[in-house]
Amino acid sequence: MSRPVVGILMGSDSDWQYIKPAASALHEFGVPFEVHVMSAHRTPHQVAEYAAQAETRGLKVILAAAGGAAHLAGVVAAHTTLPVIGIPVPTGLAGGLDSLLSMVQMPGDIPVATVGVGGGGARNAGLLAISILALSDETLAQRLKTFRQRLSEKVKSRDSQLQTKLAEEFGGSGETVG
Repeated sequence: MSRPVVGILMGSDSDWQYIKPAASALHEFGVPFEVHVMSAHRTPHQVAEYAAQAETRGLKVILAAAGGAAHLAGVVAAHTTLPVIGIPVPTGLAGGLDSLLSMVQMPGDIPVATVGVGGGGARNAGLLAISILALSDETLAQRLKTFRQRLSEKVKSRDSQLQTKLAEEFGGSGETVG
């Protein structure tokens, strides 16, 4: 694998099950990444050093995942000017609302882009990183456009299948069912 351009940090290795969709999205698009476990509270100096050196090591975007009131994404953002995308990890408190709020309620001037809680959010974090990288990488931009086109075609196909099923079940085209 070539030199990583996206860094993925997790507050705990138990977060991997929730964060893996972000890595999978990056892998699908051929974007090199690295993954590390670091804690904003238990290894604060290591987090600060990682974030401060990320750009000189070639990273372009950092994804930071944590649960509860862990401020990993905010601490990372405080030590780099690279884009930081927070991935809130589900918890027992309202399904991860605490994680989400700790990221989206960042004080002004230190932004953290934040995605939803759970697998869809983690995948979106990977795709958002890809979108950011595609701004300066035409090949990646084309892959992203092709991906979006396939998504559109998939939805159109599913609608066509639904319309056929509705016509079989209720008669007509399905557009006037109800």
